[in-house]
Amino acid sequence: MITGSLVALVTPMHPNGDIHWEHLDKLVDFHIENGTHGIVAVGTTGESATLDPEEHCKTIGHIIKRVNGRIPVIAGTGGNSTREAIALTSAAHKLGADACLLVVPYYNKPTQEGLYQHFRTIAEAVPMMKQMLYNVPGRTACDMLNETVVRLADIPNIIAIKDATGNVPRGAELIQAVEGRLDVYSGDDATAMELMLAGAKGNVSVTANVAPRAMAELCTAAVAGNREEAERLNELLMPLNRKLFLEANPIPVKWALQRMGMIGDGLRLPLTVLSEPFHGEVEDALKASGVL
Repeated sequence: MITGSLVALVTPMHPNGDIHWEHLDKLVDFHIENGTHGIVAVGTTGESATLDPEEHCKTIGHIIKRVNGRIPVIAGTGGNSTREAIALTSAAHKLGADACLLVVPYYNKPTQEGLYQHFRTIAEAVPMMKQMLYNVPGRTACDMLNETVVRLADIPNIIAIKDATGNVPRGAELIQAVEGRLDVYSGDDATAMELMLAGAKGNVSVTANVAPRAMAELCTAAVAGNREEAERLNELLMPLNRKLFLEANPIPVKWALQRMGMIGDGLRLPLTVLSEPFHGEVEDALKASGVL
């Protein structure tokens, strides 16, 4: 798998909500030019919940084509329906994705056994696709426990997990429990440095959308165990790590990219543009981190 900074890429849109393909190309090139190690396409930050299946697959394919093998592409193909997740994963495999990202099913709140069966079934249905699990209980209302991940680590094509719990001790325990079988990545920008210093292989990052080079350098330093350099870069990025979550992701990061002149102001309902009282805070964070 990839080591380093994996950007959870936004999906730029026109004001009417249609996908803005030219801006998407611009973002892909921006990340490659600034050292991002891999792209996660159409995950939570990419507004997967509001893209229909055809758009979802078209966006993944568009990103893969634009990347053209220059860095790996991980396709977001999860869902709260096992059948839908299999269909999306199969489509992403045919499109040429290097791996897929499978979020814990949301809303229907399965048991731990249900989670195990869900991910095992997807892995067996698309055996040639490398799969990264994604645990983000703050968004899904369902927490996949470490014990369940340990069970899943025995399945050959389940090779990684994005741990977005923000709980570093728990993540460190998981790293030790699955060592040699499954790689752990952070999915929480504010705590990513510490988890990488504890053995995580990288960070699936929202902050990387606006500060790709600094995040790539931070990940490289932290994975190498260079705490001094990692702390220097982490301090630089911490204002963004905090302020890009003032409202639900990806509302603040899309506003930040618009402020940077990278994309327009398109979002899909029920998401709305960043509330005006937060504009100054996000802009100040962009300036403090050297982005503006």
